[in-house]
Amino acid sequence: MDIALWVVQLLTAVVFLGGAYVHAVAYEQSKARIVWLSAVGRRGALVIAILEALGAIGLVLPLATNTLVWLTPIAALGLALLMLCAVPFHIARREWTNIIVNTVLGALAAFVAFGRWDLLGR
Repeated sequence: MDIALWVVQLLTAVVFLGGAYVHAVAYEQSKARIVWLSAVGRRGALVIAILEALGAIGLVLPLATNTLVWLTPIAALGLALLMLCAVPFHIARREWTNIIVNTVLGALAAFVAFGRWDLLGR
């Protein structure tokens, strides 16, 4: 189970770091192909990117360094909640593909949160 959690943590972290890059650093180029970015604006995209980047780092770094390991399930829960908040936004905009992506990413983050929950007692 530990190997499965690590694989999911790493893959999820890479996806969220990629999203953070697209939403913040490559914002202007991404607006043309990611329609919803214009709806949240530059500042909104930056907030989302910061949350994604911090969550991605929190998925991996605490356990990898064996420091503040309880942050991993908290980061995973935060990412799952972020994706949960994204779903109604995309439902209202009828962006069905984004809903699927958010649901899958939220489920992966929730899997990590659930699997690493025992770390909160440390």
